[in-house]
Amino acid sequence: MSLALRLKTAKQKGEMLLVEEGLVSLPIDPFEIAERRDIVVQAKPNVASGVSGMLLRHGNTFGILYASDIPSDGFQRFSVAHELGHYFLDGHIDHVLPNDGFHQSHAGFSSQDPYEREADSFAVGLLMPSKLFRRLIGRHPLGLVDIEAAAETCKTSLTATAIRYVELTSDAIAIIVSTGLTIDYCIMSEAMKSFRNLTWFKRGALVPLNTETARFNADPSRGLRGERSSIKIDILDWLGGTNSSILTEEVIGLGNYGKTLTILSSSKIGQEIYSGDEDDDEEKLIESWTPRFRR
Repeated sequence: MSLALRLKTAKQKGEMLLVEEGLVSLPIDPFEIAERRDIVVQAKPNVASGVSGMLLRHGNTFGILYASDIPSDGFQRFSVAHELGHYFLDGHIDHVLPNDGFHQSHAGFSSQDPYEREADSFAVGLLMPSKLFRRLIGRHPLGLVDIEAAAETCKTSLTATAIRYVELTSDAIAIIVSTGLTIDYCIMSEAMKSFRNLTWFKRGALVPLNTETARFNADPSRGLRGERSSIKIDILDWLGGTNSSILTEEVIGLGNYGKTLTILSSSKIGQEIYSGDEDDDEEKLIESWTPRFRR
């Protein structure tokens, strides 16, 4: 089975667990799910750098510790959901924790380990199930305000919600996470990718200079304060291509993460050819973004 198919299956298993548990409304509480399975969950303030949580085992008894040094309810809930992925996904216990002890996880799409990425995908399906999530989006203007509203309802982090939004929307939207003038990753919706000859940014590429993101990131204190900015910009200035088209560029600082989230959106691009068949396109989308994910 290809990695893309494994990730898609893991996400579906997260959604299937909700059906088994009879959970039919948002937000989904991973702490409650753990409690139903007699898994003790506790905060752990002091963990190694980059460790989001731990799955503990003593015989057939399991526990979860999640990093509390990052003051984000959304990130902590995702970390717990990630550990539940290791617990519920076939083969994970035997691989990551075959004997008594603990397994340290790196949730938030920062790891290249396929088991960690599967657990991340499980968490996405669990916390933002596609059917319920699609009902949320489109109630507000396209872009940051709609993503923020979905994040508030799902109680998920802004970046995780933006990623799910790009995956499920029929609109042309791209998100870029950057640190200073360096791009961590860029993800585009199918409608946005319909624009021909766009630039596919790899990790470590430079933020284009003639953008609001470059100006915003020139002052790191703006990102730390969680400031935001919005302008109109030509797609040629950000993503290249062969035809001019005006986008909205929205930029928001992610606080203590030291990173910036950029959202490029258009309600016009791609609508005439977008098929709307999200299920058929999902595997291609997963293949395109998972290797470059970094929180």
